[in-house]
Amino acid sequence: MSTPIRIRGITKAFNGKPALRGIDLDIAAGEMIALLGSSGCGKTTLLRTIAGLTTPDAGQVLFGDTDVTPLPVQQRHIGMVFQGYALFPNMTVRQNIGFPLKIAGETPAHITACVDELLHLTGLTERADHHPNQLSGGQQQRTALARALAPNPRVLLLDEPLSALDALVRDRLRDQIRRIQQRVGITAILVTHDQAEALAVADRVVVMQGGEIEQIARPEELYDRPASEFAARFIGARNRITLTPREGRLRLDPFLSLPVETGGPVNLYIRSEDLVLCPPGEGLPARIEARLFQGQTTRLYVQAEGPEGALELRLDAPSRDLRGLRPGETVHVNFRPEDVHVFA
Repeated sequence: MSTPIRIRGITKAFNGKPALRGIDLDIAAGEMIALLGSSGCGKTTLLRTIAGLTTPDAGQVLFGDTDVTPLPVQQRHIGMVFQGYALFPNMTVRQNIGFPLKIAGETPAHITACVDELLHLTGLTERADHHPNQLSGGQQQRTALARALAPNPRVLLLDEPLSALDALVRDRLRDQIRRIQQRVGITAILVTHDQAEALAVADRVVVMQGGEIEQIARPEELYDRPASEFAARFIGARNRITLTPREGRLRLDPFLSLPVETGGPVNLYIRSEDLVLCPPGEGLPARIEARLFQGQTTRLYVQAEGPEGALELRLDAPSRDLRGLRPGETVHVNFRPEDVHVFA
C-alpha cells in the first residue's frame, strides 16, 4: 500500500522562534523524498509533524484524501526508523520484527510468514535468532527497518537512519534502503544532512533552510541547476568567485565571458570536481597550497590571482591525474562556462 502525501501551509514555532514557515509539499504515492538541510533548518520538525509527534500551529497534513492533522501517531499507520535503532535488547531479530504484528493481534501463522519475508528482504535470515547486542550497527538498522515495514504502513519515515554508522556500512545500507523502498513501493521520506545520501536515494530532494523550502528538484536537476546560492553551496559548489561586470559581461580571462544584466557584484559557484588542470595559457596560474590524497581521488587547495584579488579554490580529481604534484608548485586551472552557477 502506497499513499500520496499533501502538506498545506504547515507552520510551527517553538518559544516564539519559527521552525516551519508555511510549508507546502506534494509527495506522490510510492515516491521517496529527501528532506536535506543543515541542523536547525526544520527538516526534523517537518518529519515529526507528518508523523504526528509534533502538532503544527497551522496547516494540514493529508494522507491521500484523509486529513490526518488531528490524528495521533498510532492512528496514522506509519513506519518510523530513527538514528538510534530502538530495538528491544531482550528480543531476537525475529521477535523484534514481529512485535508490532503481535501487538496488533495477528495470528502466529501470519506473523511467521511476514517476518520470514522481511528477513529475506533485508538479508537477515541468518541473524533471525540473534539479539541486538550480537549484531553490527548496519544489521541493527536493517532490523529496525524490517520492523517498521512489518505492519504494512502507509508511509515510511526515516530520521537520519545512517548517521551513526561508519562510512562503508553507511554506503552499503543506503543503497539497500533504496532498493527495498523501490521493491516495496512505499511512500518514504528521509531526513538527512548528507548531500550524497540525499542525491543517491531520493526521487526528489527538498532543500530546506530557516524553516522554508529553498528548492525541490530531482537529484540531477538540483546538482546541475541549483536555484539559490544556499542550494549551490550546500549541494557541493564549494568554490566562490566574486566578479564585477564590465560593459555588461563577467570576465575571467582567458576562458570566461558571460553576459549579465546587473551592474553590481556577482557570485560564481563552481564545484570542485568541475575545476580541471590545463596547459599553461589556457587557464589561471595557481599555486598549490595543500594536497590531500583520498584514495581514488585527490584534493588540491590552490591560490590563484583573479581580477579582483586572490582566489582560494578547491579541486577534486582522480588521483592518477594528480600524481607527482606537491604543495608549492604552480599549475593552471580551468572550467567550462556551463559548469558555472551565477547569482547576482
